[in-house]
Amino acid sequence: MYRSADPAVTAGTVDLTTSSDEVLEASDTDALLAADAAEEADTVVVYVALRPRRGSARRCLAGLAALAAAHPDVAVSVSGLGKDERTVRVTVGVELGPRAGVARFSPQAQAAYAFVSELFTSLYDHMPVYSAEPGPVERAAAAGLMASLGVGADVPAPRAAEYALS
Repeated sequence: MYRSADPAVTAGTVDLTTSSDEVLEASDTDALLAADAAEEADTVVVYVALRPRRGSARRCLAGLAALAAAHPDVAVSVSGLGKDERTVRVTVGVELGPRAGVARFSPQAQAAYAFVSELFTSLYDHMPVYSAEPGPVERAAAAGLMASLGVGADVPAPRAAEYALS
């Protein structure tokens, strides 16, 4: 540790040459690296619900599959399935990428935004809207659909709440 012996430093000032933590402990650097890795792993997912009428649900899924095939660099998954009296609700999760990359409008985020834009324009007959993350029942239905179609894609797990409301 270095202490300044300069008499010009008065009692009411801060001596910037003095540092009590000049060397980071190994546990501090590990914690910083873990925080950076957690930030990098924190991805942003946007959910879009398509609401085709019951008679056109297969056409909607076929259009969604064709659109996903046209954008192979975008991570897309059917995250939930639900229904009401007249429509089927297909919730699609589109991964925009790491939060820091989305803020900087990374190439991955640009590709995902292009996919969502094309989803809204090409499948507008199926009434696309932004939606919340699907619940456990809708996730289970989507997993059943993917299993019955023989698609090896897993339905992503629900995200943990990061912030608690008080």
